[in-house]
Amino acid sequence: MEENRLLYKVSSSFLKLKAYCEAENFKGWDPYDGLNSKVFQALPFKHWDLARLAWIQGFKRSPINFRTLLLVPKEHNAKGVALFLLGYCRLYKLAESGCHDFGTKEELLNRIKEITDLLLNLRSKGYSGSAWGYNFDWQARRLFLFPKHTPTVVATCFCVEALLESFEITKDDVVLKATLSAADFVLNDLSRTPHGNGIIFSYSIKDGNNTVINASLLGAKILSYSYKYTKNKLHAEIAKQAVTAACDLQEEDGSWIYGLLPIQSWKDSFHTGFNLDAIETYQQNTEDLSFQKYIDKGVRYYLDHFFEANGMPKYYHNKTYPIDIHCPAQVIVTLSKLNRFKNNEELLTKVLDWTIANMQHKKGYFYYQLKPGMSSKISYMRWSNAFMFNAMSHFLLETKATGYGS
Repeated sequence: MEENRLLYKVSSSFLKLKAYCEAENFKGWDPYDGLNSKVFQALPFKHWDLARLAWIQGFKRSPINFRTLLLVPKEHNAKGVALFLLGYCRLYKLAESGCHDFGTKEELLNRIKEITDLLLNLRSKGYSGSAWGYNFDWQARRLFLFPKHTPTVVATCFCVEALLESFEITKDDVVLKATLSAADFVLNDLSRTPHGNGIIFSYSIKDGNNTVINASLLGAKILSYSYKYTKNKLHAEIAKQAVTAACDLQEEDGSWIYGLLPIQSWKDSFHTGFNLDAIETYQQNTEDLSFQKYIDKGVRYYLDHFFEANGMPKYYHNKTYPIDIHCPAQVIVTLSKLNRFKNNEELLTKVLDWTIANMQHKKGYFYYQLKPGMSSKISYMRWSNAFMFNAMSHFLLETKATGYGS
């Protein structure tokens, strides 16, 4: 009885989220889109790195949304669009099992084709292969200014995974060919830094931003997908080098710091989830299971340090706040990828139940972050809603498909 109540609650919550995102046509604001302000772009400060950084952080940290006032438009974000595509692919599989609560196979197939076309049109131009960036200029500390649409390995990896899921449903060879060319972007446009017995891929095309563990693993993830479809051994070998470096950087207790710079030494929930997902994806795509012990240690640390008994997610391993919507979303996706959903279903149900109760607005969208003081309850399409859309579709496929015949 309780299980049915919770499943109904999740389904109702998801339908509200789905209706909200579809009504917005998947466009929205982002925590980091402050430089899209037409007001700021009209000011001379836009040429000053410190002013750009302060402006972005002001938007990101403010619990009050000034974007309408300061003329920041709602736009498509490639990574957000990819997350929606991943979610609709899960809903299609659910419809295949006989559950049409979220659309028929025909309706969902049409939506998948529509979003696939949109995502391909959002590619950044002028690189060795398909690549994606963000729809805003981004100042990373004072070291880097990434102009909008500068491709990153993070955005590109999410897009690659989503488009390959789309291909598995549509069997559109044009989509497959365009997507697999992202391996050329990884090999030719990203830098590679030797580390121990392996390498670390750069976050983006700019030299020097080559210290982020999860970003490097996403480069390996892209190459492993290429190997799965092309059997290009070089792609598998280079992917393994990146996985090797990341596993060498895992601490004995199973944890990872975010990156190698002193200011990147924190340990957080969702980047841990990204690491585990990427290593597991590499193993599934290459059938090289030599990194399993690192996954096992990492999962134990992940579940032991980032979630309270009542399902409340924690951002950091040693403190709770801010409670970021990425944290409850990513654990569902990661454990589903690792085929550990069923063994941890009780925890995941508590996490999702807590998140719906505490972080969803009555209009359907999810909040960005909860803090001890004033929380940020702004609706961000990529950071909040797309992540939860993908996570909840994973949850629904894992829990509802079993109730229907194939």
